Amino acid sequence: MVKNTRRWLDQMVIGLNLCPFSHSVLAQDQVYYAICDANTDAQLKQFYVHELQRLLGADENDIATSLLMFPQGLAVFDDYLDLLNWFQQLLEQAELTEHVQLASFHPQYQFEGVAADDLSHFTNRSPYPTIHLLRQAQMTKALAHVVDPEQIYEDNIKTLNKLGRQQVESLCPWGK
Repeated sequence: MVKNTRRWLDQMVIGLNLCPFSHSVLAQDQVYYAICDANTDAQLKQFYVHELQRLLGADENDIATSLLMFPQGLAVFDDYLDLLNWFQQLLEQAELTEHVQLASFHPQYQFEGVAADDLSHFTNRSPYPTIHLLRQAQMTKALAHVVDPEQIYEDNIKTLNKLGRQQVESLCPWGK
C-alpha cells in the first residue's frame, strides 16, 4: 500500500509537479504513512486523533506531513467525503485548524460541478482513499513565495490536458 502510494507521489504528484511543495519533504523522507484498518466510527476517530497527535507531537524535520490511507470501506466517494467532513469537524472542535489542514485524495475523486470525464479530477486521484494532514505553518511559509496560489491548480489542469487522457490514465490507472 505504501509502495503504491509512493509510486503515485513520484509519478503524478512530483513527476508532473502537481504539488510544488512536495518534492523536498519526500526527498528528505519526512512523510509519515499511516494505514487505517478501523471498522467502526469509534476506531476511525481514535485512529484520526492518534495520527493528529503523532504529527503535532513530532518535530517537523522528522514528520513534516502525514498521509492517512483507508484501504477498506471507503470505495464509494460519497462515503469518503462523509468521513472527510467528520474529520474536519473534529479538527474544528479541537480548535486545531490553525495548526493542521486536510487535503483529500480518492481513486474516484470528483470535483463538484465539473463534468465526470474532466481530467482535472486526476489532480486528486490517488491509489487509495487518502487524507493528507498538512501543517498549517508549513503551508503558510510555502505559499508566502507563491504570487497566485490558484495558478497551481490551473497549471495542473493544463499539464493533464496537455498529456491527454491516455497518458494520464496510464499514470493513474485506478482513476479510470
